[in-house]
Amino acid sequence: MSRPRVLLIEDEPALVRGVSDLLAAHGLDVQVATDGQTGLDAALAANADVVLLDLMLPGVNGYEICRAVRRHGLDVPVLMLTAKGQEEDVVLGLNVGADDYLTKPFRPAELLARVRALLRRRRAAAPVCQFGDCEIDLVARRVRRQGRDVAVTAKEYALLAFFASHPGRALPRDLILDAVWGTSVFVTPRSIDRCVTTLRAKVEPNPREPLYIQTVRDIGYRFEPGGDASG
Repeated sequence: MSRPRVLLIEDEPALVRGVSDLLAAHGLDVQVATDGQTGLDAALAANADVVLLDLMLPGVNGYEICRAVRRHGLDVPVLMLTAKGQEEDVVLGLNVGADDYLTKPFRPAELLARVRALLRRRRAAAPVCQFGDCEIDLVARRVRRQGRDVAVTAKEYALLAFFASHPGRALPRDLILDAVWGTSVFVTPRSIDRCVTTLRAKVEPNPREPLYIQTVRDIGYRFEPGGDASG
């Protein structure tokens, strides 16, 4: 069985050495690119299972790389590594197609956990998404819990289906609004929060401590079908 391949696009030498050694020690093959253009070429070669992407790079920046990867139809998971903590920088990265982010400095164990989670999630979308004792039938447009139909509104179903089609990805509220409510109707981010609250009451074991529909502080939400709370 081949080892998972990680493409690390990063220009800080110390971080490159540390991350490369960490991932290699845990059974991953690591390819390194230390400038934007080399990283873009490597990403578009579509040989990686996960891309670790710094945003501030010489030449082509990380936003442009991520945008190009998605424009070419590649679904490789992208984890942003950024020293920028401002919400707008993170949201921009997520909106151009990144799946998740880590702010520097980060703990090695956290990086490893995120990479492993992204590797687990990289699989073909199935017509039925299962999480906990629930399942979403994306063909029949039904939600079941313990084998019984769950009564959900059209918006609740659309929101849950959108989450299920983007597992493990930190989804900004603006992106959720456009995808589920559309741009022709004026609604506020509070509409998402209210819908999430009612959904959690129907599918979470404990809605006050959600396992599956997790809040990403200052960003939006992340759907974890495996109940992975490492993020």
